[in-house]
This record gives sequence, C-alpha cells and structure tokens, in this order.
Amino acid sequence: MVDDNDVLLIKQLLDKGVDIIHLRKPECDINYCRFLLNSLTQSERKRIIIHDYPELFDEYSLMGIHLNKNITSLPNDYIGIKTRSCHSIDDILQYKAECDYLLLSPIFDSISKNDYKSRFSHNDLINASIDGIIDHKIIALGGITFDLIDYLKRLNFGGVAMIGGIYNKKSLPFLNDINRYR
Repeated sequence: MVDDNDVLLIKQLLDKGVDIIHLRKPECDINYCRFLLNSLTQSERKRIIIHDYPELFDEYSLMGIHLNKNITSLPNDYIGIKTRSCHSIDDILQYKAECDYLLLSPIFDSISKNDYKSRFSHNDLINASIDGIIDHKIIALGGITFDLIDYLKRLNFGGVAMIGGIYNKKSLPFLNDINRYR
C-alpha cells in the first residue's frame, strides 16, 4: 500500500512552513512507515512525531513520540518530544505537566472519522481558556479547517492539527498561503 502522495504531501507541508508532522498511519505496517521516513531528508525527519512504532524514533532520529492507547510509556532514558492525545479537560489536567504538548480532540465534529462528534461546547472551551487550561501546550484537533484557526487562536490554543482538513482537499492551494495562519 505504498502511496507516493503521502511523501509528496509531507514534503509540501514541511516546505511551506508546517512546524511538525505527526506520522500516524494505523492502517499501515512498520515497513510502510519506514518507506515514508526513508523518502524524507534527515532535516525533514527531525520534524516528525511518530505514532504506533516508537522504535522508529531512534532508528530515524525523529523529533518525538506520541503516547496513545498503543504506546503508554517511554524508556527512562528517552530525550525526545513527548506528546499525548487527550479527549477531556480532565485528561489535560492529568497529563499536561509530563508532556511537551497535548492534542485535544475532537474540538469539532471530525471530518475524517464518521460519527466522531465534538466533545466540547463553546462554553467548555471558553471556560478552559479562562482557567488557563487551554494554553500554548494544547493543540486543537478534530474537525479543524483553516477558517476555524482564528477562533482557536482567540481561545489560546497553542496550535492546530489537521487530518481531514488536509486530506479531504482535492488540491492543496492553501499550501501557497499557509504562513497566513501562523
């Protein structure tokens, strides 16, 4: 299931200023992830956070490892970036101190996963922002499109992560103007 479009998309996103790519391909085996990583330069790989195959972190000198239901802990001597998925305000409170940043989802109804509905009302997000829970360490995920970025910035999110907002595009004209959203 080798897809050169994945390599092209990763390279385009990094070239146009995306800071970090989370490599999450749950339907693919470790060899496909190796194919993707082998297709990138060393400097591009240093901007990759790996999901699902933590052994690739050292093998490819990646930026970090994402903790999730499949990867629940890291070696004691681990020195890379540590991220985690959160699905509630309580999750943020539990994991924020031990991670470099957290992905909070789903902020809006998912574009890429049917029936994956938002878990947060506008008031939930406002209150979490006012209380300092949402800050530079919290990245919004789930149903994110470019037109929502300004709203999420006003809520003090440290950034956004997109899956469907990128993959559901037939073409990627936004890549020409991606720095507008920084």
